[in-house]
Amino acid sequence: MKFFKKLFTGVVAMTLASSFFLPAAGIAQVRGLPDFTELVEQVGPSVVNIRTMEKVSSRGGASSEADEDIQELLRKFFGDRMPGAPKADPKADPKAEKSDPKAPKRKLPESKEEQPRGVGSGFILSADGLVMTNAHVVDGADEVLVTLTDKREFKAKIIGADKRTDVALIKIEASGLPAVKIGDVNRLKVGEWVMAIGSPFGLENTVTAGIVSAKQRDTGDYLPLIQTDVAINPGNSGGPLINMRGEVVGINSQIYSRSGGFQGISFAIPIDEATRVSDQLRTTGRVSRGRIGVQIDQVSKEIAESIGLPKAQGALVRGVEAGAPAALAGVEAGDVILKFGGITIDKSADLPRLVGNTKPGSRSTLSVFRRGSTKELNVIVGEVEDEKSAKKPAAKDAKPKAVTAAQSWGLVVSELSDAAKKDLKIKGGVKVDSASDAAERAGLRDGDVIVSVANTEVNTVKEFEAVLSKLDKTKTVNVLFRRGDWAQFALIKPLK
Repeated sequence: MKFFKKLFTGVVAMTLASSFFLPAAGIAQVRGLPDFTELVEQVGPSVVNIRTMEKVSSRGGASSEADEDIQELLRKFFGDRMPGAPKADPKADPKAEKSDPKAPKRKLPESKEEQPRGVGSGFILSADGLVMTNAHVVDGADEVLVTLTDKREFKAKIIGADKRTDVALIKIEASGLPAVKIGDVNRLKVGEWVMAIGSPFGLENTVTAGIVSAKQRDTGDYLPLIQTDVAINPGNSGGPLINMRGEVVGINSQIYSRSGGFQGISFAIPIDEATRVSDQLRTTGRVSRGRIGVQIDQVSKEIAESIGLPKAQGALVRGVEAGAPAALAGVEAGDVILKFGGITIDKSADLPRLVGNTKPGSRSTLSVFRRGSTKELNVIVGEVEDEKSAKKPAAKDAKPKAVTAAQSWGLVVSELSDAAKKDLKIKGGVKVDSASDAAERAGLRDGDVIVSVANTEVNTVKEFEAVLSKLDKTKTVNVLFRRGDWAQFALIKPLK
C-alpha cells in the first residue's frame, strides 16, 4: 500500500511539474497564433456581396424560351386554341371564331421576369465604385446587384470580363467607398497565413483563414495560381485573399473537390495578374493577348537526351501554324523554344503566359534549340482572336449547301477552293461551313477541311455525299480533317 501511495505521489508530482512548465510554452504558442480581428475590421468593409439576376421570358402565364417560329408552328396545328391560350366562350358567335387571314398575326402576351441566378463576392478597388470579382460570377447575368457591409445595395454595370483568366470588373455609382490595398505577390511565401472574406452559400462577410500551400500552380492556360487551405465554398468566388498586412494578394476562384464542397485545397488568382487584366478591362473593356501560332508540348528527359539538349527545359514545338508569326520568324516543328524575350522557359506552360502578356504588334526574340545548336529568331507577336469575333453567326438568308446525307451527321459543307487547296497543300477535300449535333460533339467546327471519311478520301462534295449515303447511320464513323496545318482524327457517333 505504501508503494502505491509513493507511486501515486510521484505521478502527481510529475504531473504538477509538467503543468508548471507546459503552460508557459502553451501560452507562448497561443500568443504566436495570428489574430485576424484587426484585419477583419480593416478589410471587411471593402468586401461586397454580389447577386446576379437573369430575365426569363413568360408567355401566357407560363415560362417559355419558344421564339416566334415555334409559336407560328403551334398556330398551324392548333390555330387560336394553342396550349395555354384562353378557352373559347361557348355562347360566343361561331362566325367570330373565324379569323381574317389577312389580319395581322396575334402575338401571345410576353413579359420578362427576373429570377435569382447566383451569389458571389467581390472587393472594392477604388473609392468611386470599381469592384473586382470573377468572370464566372457575372457571366450571363442580366442584372448585377452589389451589397455593401452597411447594407446599401447598388445596381452594377459590367465594365468587362475575361473568361480566360476569370477576372471581371464592375462599377457601382457611389463615392467615398473603402478601397482595398493591393499587395506584392512576389513577397508571398509558402506557409504564410492568409485570410478570405466572402459570401459562401450566401452567408455574407464570412471570414476563413489558412496558409499558403503552394505558389505557381499550373491549373490555367494564362495564370499560375496560388494554392491555399483556406476554406472556400460556392459564393466565395470573387472575394479577396488577404495577407497579414491587410493587403489583397489574390482573388479566390476555384476549389479542388470530389464532393462539390471544400476539401482543403483552394486556388486564388494572383492579384498582380488580375490587376494587369483589370487595367485593360478598364481602358478598353476587353483583354488583348499576344500569340505566335505554335503547338507546343513539354520537353521530357527522354526527348532532351535524344536531341542533345543538356537538360529537360523549354517548350517543344509540335507544329507551326501556316502564316503565323512563328512561321514567318522561321520556327520549325521539332524546335525547342528556350527563351522568349530573353526570359528562360523552364516548362512549356511558361511560353503561352509570356507570349499572352506581350502586346500584339511588338517585336520580340526567340531562342530556339535546333539540331544541336541554338538560334536567335525575331518574331512580331500577333493577337489572339477575340472570343466574340471567333464565332461569326451565319447569315439568316444563307442557303445550306450540303445534301441531306451530310445534314444527317450534323454537317453543312461546301467545295474547297483551289487557293485553299494550294495553301493547305492538299489535292482535295470539303470545307465545313457549320457543325452541329453529332459532328459538333466529335470536335468538328466551322472552317475545318474534311479529307477522309470512313477511311475513304473525299475530294469533292459529290464524293463526300456518296460516301456518307452508303454508311450505316447507327454506327460510329471516323473522319480525318485538317485544321490549319494540323491533321486531326475524330469519331462521329450517331445520335441515340
